[in-house]
Amino acid sequence: MNLAQQWVDARPKVAGLHLDSGACSRQSLAVIDAVAAHARHEAEVGGYVAAEAAAPVLEAGRGAIAALTGLAASDVVYTSGSNHSLDLLLGSWQGERTLACVPGEFGPNLAVMAANGFQVRALPVDGNGRVVVDEAARMLATDPPALVHFTALASHRGVAQPLAAMVAVCREAGVPIVVDAAQAFGHLDCNVGADAIYSSSRKWLAGPRGVGFLAVRPELVARLQRRLPPAVWDVPVTVLQSFEHGEHNAATRIGYSVALGEHLAAGPELVRDTLAEVGRAAREVLAGIPGWRVVEPVDEPTAITTLEPTDGADPTAVRAWLIAERRIVTTACELARAPFEMTKPVLRISPHVDTTDEDLEQFAGVLRDAS
Repeated sequence: MNLAQQWVDARPKVAGLHLDSGACSRQSLAVIDAVAAHARHEAEVGGYVAAEAAAPVLEAGRGAIAALTGLAASDVVYTSGSNHSLDLLLGSWQGERTLACVPGEFGPNLAVMAANGFQVRALPVDGNGRVVVDEAARMLATDPPALVHFTALASHRGVAQPLAAMVAVCREAGVPIVVDAAQAFGHLDCNVGADAIYSSSRKWLAGPRGVGFLAVRPELVARLQRRLPPAVWDVPVTVLQSFEHGEHNAATRIGYSVALGEHLAAGPELVRDTLAEVGRAAREVLAGIPGWRVVEPVDEPTAITTLEPTDGADPTAVRAWLIAERRIVTTACELARAPFEMTKPVLRISPHVDTTDEDLEQFAGVLRDAS
């Protein structure tokens, strides 16, 4: 059985056409059942007893994240999602509060940086928003920031950044690199030796909403200071332990662990290759639709395709029409998604491995009608 059919068989029947995995993928029946089973167990024995019983499942999830990131399971903590992970990390940083990031940085990330008092400077990029590694290396050698925050794959454009090369450049410059893998995890190869990496469950891994992870190497943890409880309090709580709030939704963490196991069982490399094939097919099918321009190069190794309106179409209105009239789910990206780079809203599709050529042709035909 091929990967696409496995994906379909493992899930409830989709109500329409789901082209929005970059926002929230469809959970499998096994993930849904695991979340429900834990909720039932909480009702039977109490929430804290049930959480203790689930410890092996959560540890398996940490092990899966470790396998996909190249860090150790002991370096991994669960969070409520990507923004939460970044806030925990930046809020605990003890050094100078400067960082470099791409000009197309995710707007909510910029807000977290500002809230934690970080001064931001831009990494050099080409016309596609991709970092120019040689120029970045010179920048880090001559005027290094305290941290590099590197979004490996943007939310508003499916251009894969040179993640492994940037990790090597940062290591050479002695600058810690923090990787936002919200769109990259389970989509691109993230086992590249980053100092810290974080992501959410709900996107390409197809886990529940409201859970994610943060993984930090011990060398970087040593440069952080516990925020809660205050560092001056003499209590036996490490920085990483302080990140894992006790009052969390254990059921969603269990569901995420199951989704991680499913991803490993499917084969991460096969998933990445299939997503790249789906992305190429989408860009080929959507090229030339009147009123829209495909932003990404056709052979970009991602499943995200961004459509920029050329004749005044409103992506937010188009998205709403697609849902209401055709039951097709996409994303409308407003300027706030990348406020230092975007000049107009765009429509984004992010199909998963189960999306067929027929699905893409159907969407293309509907988009022509909508235009």
